[in-house]
Amino acid sequence: MSVKQSAGTLLYRIGSAGIEVLLVHASGNYNRTAPWGIPKGIPDEGESLEEAARRETREETGVAAGELVELGSIQYTRSRKWIHCFGGPAPVPCEPRCASWEVDHAEFLPLETARQRIHPEQAPFLDRLVAHLENAG
Repeated sequence: MSVKQSAGTLLYRIGSAGIEVLLVHASGNYNRTAPWGIPKGIPDEGESLEEAARRETREETGVAAGELVELGSIQYTRSRKWIHCFGGPAPVPCEPRCASWEVDHAEFLPLETARQRIHPEQAPFLDRLVAHLENAG
């Protein structure tokens, strides 16, 4: 059995409240209390992780990612699934929407709100994005 992999993006913009990141919430009654996360999904046959991340972000939020950098991977403790993340600035203008039945929320959240809502095991992606921005600035 192969290890499951998923790839997504952590897009950001700098607003009046500081850094805001684009997160989604999975739809369905069973996900009502589930944490938010990066838009992500499973790569198609022959598709690179970055290509999958771009496609999934577009499919779930309607947003086409621009320049991206690798923010590394995490592995979920329970499912053992690997989540690969790519970060970058959101295009301007950018109005995310629920572009797929898979999500019931797609919005930019201030960094501190995102920290409270994101899946705990995806939280390192927020720290890695902040570190990247600090090093790039």
